[in-house]
Amino acid sequence: MAKIGFLGTGIMGKPMAQNLQKAGHSIFVSTHHDAAPADLIAAGAVALANPKEVAQEAEFIIVMVPDTPQVEAVLFGENGVVEGVGPNKVVIDMSSISPTATKAFAEKIKATGAAYLDAPVSGGEVGAKAGTLSIMVGGCPKAFERALALFEAMGKNITRVGGNGDGQTAKVANQIIVALNIQAVGEALLFAAKNGADPAKVREALMGGFASSKILEVHAERMIKGTFDPGFRINLHQKDLNLALQGAKELGINLPNTSNAQQVFSTCVALGGGNWDHSALIKGLEHMANFSIRDDK
Repeated sequence: MAKIGFLGTGIMGKPMAQNLQKAGHSIFVSTHHDAAPADLIAAGAVALANPKEVAQEAEFIIVMVPDTPQVEAVLFGENGVVEGVGPNKVVIDMSSISPTATKAFAEKIKATGAAYLDAPVSGGEVGAKAGTLSIMVGGCPKAFERALALFEAMGKNITRVGGNGDGQTAKVANQIIVALNIQAVGEALLFAAKNGADPAKVREALMGGFASSKILEVHAERMIKGTFDPGFRINLHQKDLNLALQGAKELGINLPNTSNAQQVFSTCVALGGGNWDHSALIKGLEHMANFSIRDDK
């Protein structure tokens, strides 16, 4: 059983840490930003003052925070992880951040003698709670093998994609696909409802055909019921699409549908929906159509 530092115990991080506890691992958390969740402490987690102390105590240090600046602060800020790591330790960033920044962060951590893995996840809060996350890993094979038992406690589909940065690249690709699928489902339901069909029945019919998908199963139901409490917030998905669009600019390629989905998300944000679940993209489509698929039309 491993000694694991877990930095970032929010919507995703907390259930991930709980699954590591259930697997028998020891968890150390930091109180430098927020108080440690009481249920993690009740289950045996140890609260320390800052990421440096967590890194000193743990063999594996997992970071699960919202964006690139927060990862940089946790790793390299005052009393950061870099001050507490060295040989035989593994830093695992499971946040979704810039692939370019990830490569730079990895080099700084590896200069201490520690190993570095970028291991972003897909599956949302549901997958985090169920321990069924898809985990996309970048880093050396030896570090990946050392961390595999940890990943298996949190996820089901675990793939080492390549070197540092490749895990984050895979996650950005994932977020492109998810956003475009959400938009496709939203447009289909809007089209059906505006034509007078029951969107719930349309969803039921489509679930048995080639259009069936996890997005149609889960997110279409949220769209129909109007339940937009976040599993994954729009402003976080926008962050990921910004990474995609910035990366596309650097690569000299065009991602026209990704750009369009980002604009619809921006409409939702303008409506005050930055913290809505990303399935609420349909509310941006509805706003532009001046029509709702639900009873609030």
